[in-house]
Amino acid sequence: MPQQKKKIALSWLRRLLLLTIPAMWCVLSYLGHLVFLENKLIDIRFRARGELEAPVKLIYVDIDNAAIQFYKWPWSHARFAQVLNALFDHGKVKAVGFDLVFSENSRAEFGMKEQNEGRVLFGKSIYKRRNVVLAVNYVPGPGLLQAKKEFPWIFDGFTDRQKNDNPEMPGVPVLGPTWGIPGLIDTYKAEARAAPIFADAPGDTFYPLSLRLALIDWGLTPKALHRFPDRMEVRRDDGALVTSIPLREQQIVEATWFSRWISPLNPRCSVNDVRIFTALIEGDDAEQKAKGAEFFAQFQDAIVLIGPVDPLLQDLAKTPFDDVPVPQVGFHGNLLKTFASGIYLRRLPESANIALTFFLTVFVVFLALTEGAKGFRFKLLALLVVTVYVAAAFGLFATYHLVLPMTAPLGSTIMTSLIAVGWELIAEQKAKGRIKGMFGTYVSPQLVERMVESGESPQLGGHDAEITAYFSDIQSFSTFSEKLGSGPLVELMNEYLTACTDIVQEQGGTLDKYIGDAVVAMFGAPIAVKDHAFRACVATQLVHQQLRALRKKWESEGEKWPRIVWEMQSRIGLNTGVCMIGNMGSRTRFNYTMMGDNVNLAARMESGAKSWGAYTMCTEVTKQACEQFGADRVIFRALGRIVVKGRTKPVPIYEIVGLKEAMPEGARECIAAFEQGLARYFARDWDAAVELFRQSQLNEPNQPGKTPGVKTNPSLVYLEIIERYKEDPPPPEWDGVYVMTEK
Repeated sequence: MPQQKKKIALSWLRRLLLLTIPAMWCVLSYLGHLVFLENKLIDIRFRARGELEAPVKLIYVDIDNAAIQFYKWPWSHARFAQVLNALFDHGKVKAVGFDLVFSENSRAEFGMKEQNEGRVLFGKSIYKRRNVVLAVNYVPGPGLLQAKKEFPWIFDGFTDRQKNDNPEMPGVPVLGPTWGIPGLIDTYKAEARAAPIFADAPGDTFYPLSLRLALIDWGLTPKALHRFPDRMEVRRDDGALVTSIPLREQQIVEATWFSRWISPLNPRCSVNDVRIFTALIEGDDAEQKAKGAEFFAQFQDAIVLIGPVDPLLQDLAKTPFDDVPVPQVGFHGNLLKTFASGIYLRRLPESANIALTFFLTVFVVFLALTEGAKGFRFKLLALLVVTVYVAAAFGLFATYHLVLPMTAPLGSTIMTSLIAVGWELIAEQKAKGRIKGMFGTYVSPQLVERMVESGESPQLGGHDAEITAYFSDIQSFSTFSEKLGSGPLVELMNEYLTACTDIVQEQGGTLDKYIGDAVVAMFGAPIAVKDHAFRACVATQLVHQQLRALRKKWESEGEKWPRIVWEMQSRIGLNTGVCMIGNMGSRTRFNYTMMGDNVNLAARMESGAKSWGAYTMCTEVTKQACEQFGADRVIFRALGRIVVKGRTKPVPIYEIVGLKEAMPEGARECIAAFEQGLARYFARDWDAAVELFRQSQLNEPNQPGKTPGVKTNPSLVYLEIIERYKEDPPPPEWDGVYVMTEK
């Protein structure tokens, strides 16, 4: 009972320890350490969703290598004025946004007079069109900006606008109360994923470049913006909701990506193209003017974003759709599309993310650890649950742009499952060890191994298989029981049976059962081996060798054991043939055993050995099967033919005299004389047979009075039989077969 309580307590301790794993993943997620992985998984979802049509007419005009080479960067503001005039006058665009900061602090290589004249021209162009958004920012970038300002993040404590920095802004006459519109181009953590929705500064509240362009497209001003802790609403004067922008940490908006940078859904041209077609449309050639007009027709009512795209300007970033860095102006375009479409990335509350992580982890681990007949199906179900969660994450993102967390739930589930399964495997290995330790004392280790590996409970039933059955018994065991008390008898038998069983199992045999002093075993099952007869024959002789060593040991222990113990002998019988092998018994208690006529014949070999003065006797089938694999290592001698009790057909029987490497001196001469005598015996030449058996008797390995416990041997047995036949000859039809009347 205490062991069971300890096991339950350990089980609960493991469960509590496992719960720390999802808790750890939740903490990592809360602290932001999983953002990188989660962003990568969001990128994969964007690509799986595919590209979307733009909800707003947006065209990029690129400051690319061709334009830079023609105009020789850096440009005078007058160049931008020319582009702006062409887009508004010829293209009839709705608004233009510049992803460049025309900072007052910047200085070009050309003279101050030319710079100032260019600024005036640019300022006049902006003043005339009005719908021009000029970039402002806090973080220095690759453009003309040089100074660094501190961005007023609310979550970093910048709540007093009077103490906040103003962004780096274009100077007059480019930007003023009635001139260009300021638009933030800062991103969150310098990544093309999210941006601040506002920045409170002493002079004004600044909004993203993309949001200012969206307001122009809607015909609204910043007065339409209404801030809330979790969202920013855009409403018309009559209160109608235009869009509700979800916010993270009160200030951050995420971009929904619509397409790759280079895509048919992302129309673009070069500043150099604008120059070329402006010259055509403003020329005198009617055909060329038509080409220019056709080019500018695409800009009708479009919003234009002008930004640097040449890699030398270093304004690049990776996007969910692009593996290599692409111009960052694309981020502002996608953020504009996000506002225009109202398609926002939506996330669950942190509490819901934690609940999902714990639920998925616990549920999957519970299924994965289910054992028994349904264990495999539950493990497949666990895999299915994880697959469904991943599919749901992709499906909800593609349909509703809902971001289900994946890193923490999946990371927690996989890690917890691996650790839990690892613990189970360790426990299972320990259980296997316990099973082998417990049952290996009752049945063959091979059988235990097969039971453990299969994972199946033993079932009633059996099958036919060719095996070699093994039976052994102690000579005159009833005398041992009479002379030894229960304690010494148990000690003696445990030592003897251990020695016998170890040898049988070392030779690949399977212990069937003990019947008192008897050992019943089988060779060739449950693990099939072709040389089972050879193994069984070798085992018999190794048992006799070990018993000789035990007799010497017991004799050396003096008065501890009576003389009968020093003279212990064991008889062994073998037979090879097809038997029924399997679990026999009741449904609640059964034994892995063997049954059949060939098993009974093996038992008769053991009991019949006494009648022939032999200590190991086997059938001819066993001898022949042994010699197929053992060549001449096992030495046999024929004992004749007998009809055992319960059978009608005679069986040739053989004694296993010993192993070739351990044959006693004179044994081969004994066998030769004995087998000659046996031939004369079958021919009824009694006198010749007696002479030969007397010769074999002289070299018998077991001699009465010399060999401990031996009272007779095969030569003496045949001499006695011949003496009886001399006085009472057998009938004329006698064929030398001996009929046993006892089992």
